[in-house]
Amino acid sequence: MKIGINSDMGEGFGNYRICDDEALMSIISSANVACGFHAGDPIIMDRMVRLAKQKGVEVGAHPGLPDLLGFGRRVIQMDAAELEKHMVYQIGALQAIAANAGHRVTHVSFHAAMGNMVNADPDMADVVARAIATINRDFIVFSQPDAEIVRAARKVGLRILTLFLADRAYDENGHLVSRKLPNSVITSTEAVAERVKRFLDSGTVKTIEGKSIKVEARSILIHSDTPGSVELAGTVRRVIEQGGGEVAPATVLLN
Repeated sequence: MKIGINSDMGEGFGNYRICDDEALMSIISSANVACGFHAGDPIIMDRMVRLAKQKGVEVGAHPGLPDLLGFGRRVIQMDAAELEKHMVYQIGALQAIAANAGHRVTHVSFHAAMGNMVNADPDMADVVARAIATINRDFIVFSQPDAEIVRAARKVGLRILTLFLADRAYDENGHLVSRKLPNSVITSTEAVAERVKRFLDSGTVKTIEGKSIKVEARSILIHSDTPGSVELAGTVRRVIEQGGGEVAPATVLLN
């Protein structure tokens, strides 16, 4: 069994850092790099790309809404064309930095509120999927299963890598529980280990209501801003490898 571990990386700004990016980069197989709108800056982006190249980790763009103060988690009203241009700008910036560092961008993974918009709105999903395909038809779109962006990406011939979020609670409808609610973010290594083992063994997750639901996913996500993210990612890798699995990047998983 091959499965990915991915994380949203480089989500500091200037002298501020969210986590130990270097340690986390040694654990994961795919890095979703913040492109300067919700977090990150050119220096951080360059550092992430060069570190990923050194560690043999694939790099993807992690575009978000232009909301540094709110970390990209606040909704900003914009139409599909505006959202498209904000996304394209960020992907292009990371592509240039990656080329300068001798690395390449392989995927796109949407951040927070921007992700919610393309997951739920079919028109926005169609517009951004077409734009991604225009930039590079070989890009892989990272997404939760059953989102509008999954349908839209497949419609234009893009590959999809579906995600299981090991550090976020699900409800019985398969949606993420709002971060405003208690126990929506999972920080216990024991709880993450149990969730990952359950997912690997049966393809299910226990919801916040206590029910068991199916999760179709090929890569496991740990958010770098979750407290203890390095230890949580290490736990995920340990559970995979102890179960006889192999951690692999997205391009390998989808070959």
